[in-house]
Amino acid sequence: MSTTERLGDLLRELAPQVLGVLLRRYGGFEECEDAVQEAMLAAATRWPADGVPDSPRAWLVTVASRRLVDQVRSEQARRRREVSAAVREAPDAAVAPAPGEEGPGGRDDTLALLFLCCHPALTPASQVALTLRAVGGLTTAEVARAFLVPEATMAPRISRAKQRIKAVGASFEMPGDQERAERLDALLHVLYLVFNEGYIASSGPDLHRGELTAEAIRLTRTVHRSLPDDGEVAGLLALMLLTDARRAARTGPDGALVPLAEQDRNRWDAALIEEGTALVTGAMSSSPLGPYHLQAAIAALHVQAPRAEDTDWEQIRILYAILGRIAPNPMVTLNHAVAVAMTRGPQAGLDMLESLDGDPRIARHHRLHAVRAHLQELAGEHAAARENYRLAARRTTSLPEQRYLRDRAEKLER
Repeated sequence: MSTTERLGDLLRELAPQVLGVLLRRYGGFEECEDAVQEAMLAAATRWPADGVPDSPRAWLVTVASRRLVDQVRSEQARRRREVSAAVREAPDAAVAPAPGEEGPGGRDDTLALLFLCCHPALTPASQVALTLRAVGGLTTAEVARAFLVPEATMAPRISRAKQRIKAVGASFEMPGDQERAERLDALLHVLYLVFNEGYIASSGPDLHRGELTAEAIRLTRTVHRSLPDDGEVAGLLALMLLTDARRAARTGPDGALVPLAEQDRNRWDAALIEEGTALVTGAMSSSPLGPYHLQAAIAALHVQAPRAEDTDWEQIRILYAILGRIAPNPMVTLNHAVAVAMTRGPQAGLDMLESLDGDPRIARHHRLHAVRAHLQELAGEHAAARENYRLAARRTTSLPEQRYLRDRAEKLER
């Protein structure tokens, strides 16, 4: 890893911690977040030349606090009681480290910040954008690039999210037990969305975006450290690790998509598989069944098979049936249909897909047509499979998926 990459990793790790310090001291999400971003920019500019300070977090807190105080002074912004008091009563103290706050073992507010960014008053899209900006430490331009939209589109989305948090009076603190359980679902869903967008990019020239999967895994590790006994947190982290373990084998030398059954399993990451398997085994034995660790258990069965033909499809079918009962959604049904096809024959899987044709959440989604084409191909219905592969290719905006689906259709013409 290069010096620049190590510095980037350090700044991303410290960004939510520094923001948490400022929010506890002053309040005012938007002002504090802007100050942290300025401090991060200053560090990225100065540290490569001057060296990383002995206490990088304290350095960032000091610089961000000064930026915040200067902003309040210049704009005479008295809207934040904590900031106004700091400016009027003790401007010098505003940049001094609080006892035990900025040291190497100081308080880490990353989990509280994640809960704030995933406030139920925000839409899922806004939760994702704000999480990547405030907790992930990405700039607005980087968040925009990650989702292939112009910065001019992403900036107002993030700004509206901050204004919404202010409007609903959301406070920077850990929610109570009942609210935390409700908010944790939203938080995990946001991390799951970030990971999925990185692992299977919804559009663009690349099949995956490593910066998003890495960020989702890093943030989920943070949540797991704070909530080590939560089975769903452990399950989500396991699911990410077991899925990401296959990343290197998912594309060929030319960037073309390689389906799971055809991947070189020697290229899978054994360390991630071992870690993910241990996590899901622990969660299954000590926690009630939940959607994420059920999905992780399915992922574990896939990676534990030495060859595609050794996959325990019957066990996978059973797990999908359970998942469909506790967390029904069309994507679960879609995957369940594949497992049914592998154990009961392709026609049984095709019969299951019929229930999705009238579901507006997936009826026009390219994955429904791609799975139907695959099962029709297994059933020997090549003409129908060709048409569905072509339809799926037209409906996806991912270029690698388009190429793969068109190739499948062309092979059935030979």
